[in-house]
Amino acid sequence: MTDAEEQSLRIALAALIQEHRDLDAAIAAMAEHGARDQLQLTRLKKRKLQLRDQIARIEDQLLPNIIA
Repeated sequence: MTDAEEQSLRIALAALIQEHRDLDAAIAAMAEHGARDQLQLTRLKKRKLQLRDQIARIEDQLLPNIIA
């Protein structure tokens, strides 16, 4: 992996982590205020899980696969 590719992945990772945090805050706010829109809450949770999976894939690409 080149330095440019690694830098690009790190930037994407930071953006995904920020979006994940924002969704977490939005979900918490909806739950705190007794959200009546369960469909919207479910969609936010699903998106949060997708982000978590994307974050894990990028982290796996960035970390070397060392067998100890």
